[in-house]
Amino acid sequence: MVIDQQRGAVAILGTGLAGLGHAGGRTEQEIIAQASCRAVEQSGLRMKDIDGIITSSLTSPWWVMRMAEYLGIRPRFSDSTMFGGSSFIADLKIAAMAIAAGECENVLICYGSTPRSVPSSSRINQMRAELDPQPYEHPYKPFNPVSSYALAAARHMHQYGTTRQQLAEVAVAARQWAQLNPDAFSRDPLSIDGVLGAKMISDPLTVRDCCLVTDGAGAFVVTSAERSRALHAKPVYVLGTGHAHWHRQISCMDDVTVTPAVDSGRRAYAEAGLRPSDVDVVELYDAFTINPILFLEDLGFCKKGEGGAFVEGGRIAPGGDFPMNTNGGGLSCTHPGMYSIFLIIEAVTQLRGEADARQVRDAEVALVHGNGGVLSSQATALLSTSL
Repeated sequence: MVIDQQRGAVAILGTGLAGLGHAGGRTEQEIIAQASCRAVEQSGLRMKDIDGIITSSLTSPWWVMRMAEYLGIRPRFSDSTMFGGSSFIADLKIAAMAIAAGECENVLICYGSTPRSVPSSSRINQMRAELDPQPYEHPYKPFNPVSSYALAAARHMHQYGTTRQQLAEVAVAARQWAQLNPDAFSRDPLSIDGVLGAKMISDPLTVRDCCLVTDGAGAFVVTSAERSRALHAKPVYVLGTGHAHWHRQISCMDDVTVTPAVDSGRRAYAEAGLRPSDVDVVELYDAFTINPILFLEDLGFCKKGEGGAFVEGGRIAPGGDFPMNTNGGGLSCTHPGMYSIFLIIEAVTQLRGEADARQVRDAEVALVHGNGGVLSSQATALLSTSL
């Protein structure tokens, strides 16, 4: 059966956050459940109305069953496809297809993790290496994921003349947005010199070029556009989605400065019938400062090689003419492992005019873009308050 993915066929209802920063002893399941209950309540639904669930975990292949059990859901539809940090934007298409096929009506998409309060990265990284071997890279023991992103940054600097200062502008702008967000984890002042002079992690990236390691959970509910209008005063329509992956290991990229966002963005724009110039607010996965520069180019906001110059002069910071990563991003707000669910929640907050001090005026169209693996899986969506 072929499912016709129609523009704006589904909408996002309620959203929920829990345990941002430090979960205070709560488990992953507990903070996900708290975020999920908030999202369902804000959707005008009860948990028994949820008949579809999509979630995934970096550590458990059984996660969707664990969360459905914990939440007391007996889903007609469930999915736990893993696309790393891009998963929850890629999940929008899965949810839309399930709803269009009549498999379910109300889909809960949720995620959470507690790597800050329960640090175990060394054990988890060892487990991943054993379960997901990367034969062209693991023998050389790179300090991944940082080393791979540092490779992309160094190549971009060599090929296009991108500077360390331009990379640092991404981190400084994120911090300035975070200072307007009471939920953000890092809100201290940060300067270009502060980024450049921070501890080197993998040349050319310092620790301030790298995302936070925090706890946190997020959730949102997707239903048909028609049903959404009866349930929520401000449904946010999913106008278009796109997903692409070309490689698993960065060593298998044809060009480490060109990502599959070229394809995911093109598909999302085509389905939505929009262009980059139609977008009012942009939320990009910023695991490292080089990421938004690559995605701005691959998503058509500037030409290849011009991303560094594009972010200069406070353009992407509060008060700039290109509002980006308005919650403070993974660099300053939160980053509990797989971040893209927080991109969607921030975009919905902006489109509903509920972002208080960091509100982007007259925001009607938002682009969210998630990244999984090492520039591997790319998922793009265009969201709007109107069809």
